[in-house]
Amino acid sequence: MTSTITSLLENYEQRILGQQKNVRLLLAAALAGGHVLIEGVPGTGKTQMVKTLAQLLDSDFKRVQFTPDLLPSDITGSAIYNMKEHDFQTLKGPIFTNVLLADEINRTPAKTQAALLEAMEEKQVTIQGETYPLPGLFFVAATQNPIEFEGTYPLPEAQQDRFFFKLKIDFPTLEEETSVLQMVIKEQTNPQEIASIFSNDSLLDIQKSVQEVNISNEIADYIMKIVRKTRELEHIQYGASTRAAIAIAKTAQAWAYLDDRDYITPDDVKTVAIPSLRHRVQLSPYAELEGSDIDETIQELVGSVAVPR
Repeated sequence: MTSTITSLLENYEQRILGQQKNVRLLLAAALAGGHVLIEGVPGTGKTQMVKTLAQLLDSDFKRVQFTPDLLPSDITGSAIYNMKEHDFQTLKGPIFTNVLLADEINRTPAKTQAALLEAMEEKQVTIQGETYPLPGLFFVAATQNPIEFEGTYPLPEAQQDRFFFKLKIDFPTLEEETSVLQMVIKEQTNPQEIASIFSNDSLLDIQKSVQEVNISNEIADYIMKIVRKTRELEHIQYGASTRAAIAIAKTAQAWAYLDDRDYITPDDVKTVAIPSLRHRVQLSPYAELEGSDIDETIQELVGSVAVPR
């Protein structure tokens, strides 16, 4: 791992307190070229976590507040008729950026949520039949409130499957929360700009280095056994797709890179397995009635798969 990445992590963890593992997972997903879904109650710093990362990366950042009346064209853009030129003109939406924050994505119906599907999978957007490429660095971080909250729409399975990770943001400890309060009060009187650590081009180079992290045949087989196991257990109604295995492999590469290694270990796979699978695996109604927890179920499942030597 380069000194630049080390500096970025140090600065990031100083700004976002009490979320050390989630901060590293968010960065790992960005380095792996994936996208992240972040769930937590309002006021736990989800937006700040994404915005701070964009500032540290010196990336173009756009934020879209998802509401029930938001239209797909409000995100992707639209073609309008220019009366002066007597021709149609394409107005690109906020999705044409490096880091897109889809804030409270489950506040809008599935039709608008689906506006992100093509962009997240193919890094392109189609407006009135014309296809436009997105920037080389394109990272979507979507936040959502827990589905029990009033006025929320559950994300369709196809939408959730596009996210490499689903991160859960919990309340920090008393000491960490006090430090957050003190930091915010201090910055009211002495505002500090967040200095960028490196450019988009540098990040693209690092993404290429992440792709070169070695995945042995044994590790690849280990990942597939974990994913296939999700389809075999009785208390899991819907198992994970092949895309889940790809997400685990790519983010395990990034996690190993952040740990300054050029190879993946089984522990890397175990670290990224829960955030990679928790939104792709659905428990059976019986298991939910029994009070089973999805994270605990995945952890037990991973532990039941033989670790390669």
